[in-house]
Amino acid sequence: MANGLVIRVLSTLEPFKPHTFIEPNKKIHESQDVSVFLTSKAYTNIMTWILQLNRSMFPMKLADDTIQTWPLGSDAIQYSAPVRQLQRLLSKLEDIIQEVPPDTGPRRFGNISFRRWCEVVESRASSLLRECLPADLLDRGSSNGGATAETELKSYFLGSWGSGQRLDYGTGHELSFLAFLGGIWRLNGFPEAGPGVEERAIVVGVIHPYLELVRLLIKTYNLEPAGSHGVWGLDDHSFAPYIFGSAQFSPAIKENDLTPEEGSLDNAPDPGGVANANIVQKERQTNLYFSAIGFIYDVKRGPFWEHSRMLFDISGIPAGWGKINKGMIKMYNAEVLSKFPVVQHFPFGSLFSWDRDPNAPLPPSTVHATSGPHARPVAPDSGPPSVAGARPMPGAGTQAPWAKPGSSTQAVPPMGSTTAPWTGMRRDGVPTTMPSGATRGPSALPDTSRMPPGPMAPTRAPWSAQPRPSPSQDGNAEVHTKAPWAK
Repeated sequence: MANGLVIRVLSTLEPFKPHTFIEPNKKIHESQDVSVFLTSKAYTNIMTWILQLNRSMFPMKLADDTIQTWPLGSDAIQYSAPVRQLQRLLSKLEDIIQEVPPDTGPRRFGNISFRRWCEVVESRASSLLRECLPADLLDRGSSNGGATAETELKSYFLGSWGSGQRLDYGTGHELSFLAFLGGIWRLNGFPEAGPGVEERAIVVGVIHPYLELVRLLIKTYNLEPAGSHGVWGLDDHSFAPYIFGSAQFSPAIKENDLTPEEGSLDNAPDPGGVANANIVQKERQTNLYFSAIGFIYDVKRGPFWEHSRMLFDISGIPAGWGKINKGMIKMYNAEVLSKFPVVQHFPFGSLFSWDRDPNAPLPPSTVHATSGPHARPVAPDSGPPSVAGARPMPGAGTQAPWAKPGSSTQAVPPMGSTTAPWTGMRRDGVPTTMPSGATRGPSALPDTSRMPPGPMAPTRAPWSAQPRPSPSQDGNAEVHTKAPWAK
């Protein structure tokens, strides 16, 4: 704490204090359980960890008034021994791809060989972790004869690579990897350093290589997006690079400054550059946000505004990269942590506990937390309602942006797309260059201050804005592009 500013850091276990580890297990079985999750210690720890990593990627104002940035591959970022060992772990996983080449038979979605890749990783998980993590860290809790630190870490490690059963990958798997790294942090697996030093090494030295490995898996085994909204969603596979990459281009801060909520780093590329392939190709080498955009260019064809409408809308935000970063954190809370289809598979142990955070307020029930199976009605004399509140009425879930009350679900949608909840027009009031007829809608949410860790009020669903005219070059209904492996 300095000058009244409290920077939250993910808590660590006391090194020599006994700790009871738990075999991580599924707790989210129905949509109402998401509301319980949003009041849990696990949720608070996850959000604290993400915000901690995010802040570390903001450019830094140095004592001599120069600004230090953190591009990918920067010599200014020093990698500790644990970070280098995790890089070695990722390299070993990449080598397994060579052992398990993709099946050559024709398949529309998902290559069956990925199932074998997952089986090999699972069979070697313990030995891989022991090659790359200290034995004294993994063996914590072994004296109790029950679960150990390795038990918990391995659960998140195995959940990080996609589903061998469904042959898909999505943000829930990415969340599992963030929890894997957060678990190592909680076990004091990273050295103590100055504020943000080890965190940015983790982002640039581990998370970025992890994302590169995942992209290789997706392309090698033609993995389907898990729970994708397609053209209506942010990204088919990942979310973290948009958070940390927008922080890289946000205004520079001193150690005791508040995290900026608008503005951009001097000489940062305009957000509208995402629609320019040449700019993307240049910036993807040094920036996480553009590296994710670059992967979209690798796997999708057609105009960017057509196949990535949400990201295209975001590119027109007038308040700069700081505003984009703030919005990405809010959207991550709403579209990942508050969504039943995403968090239903997340397992809870002791490092990320299902126990209630005593400081957590009760969250409101939202469409985000109710987009899944519902509990059976409770009898009038069965006691008080759950923390999730009353069961929503039928039809209260998310609707397509063209749906109107009373309309048939078979209605053909008009051309249109949604805007990200916080988007607006550019600084000069003119949208990013795009085909004639394309427009961006105004912000769907008022500007609010960045929320601290703990249950955050989910943002309005990004597809709940009014549809706007769809850009199409011939005036007819647009045809959404698909990934190149979709036939």
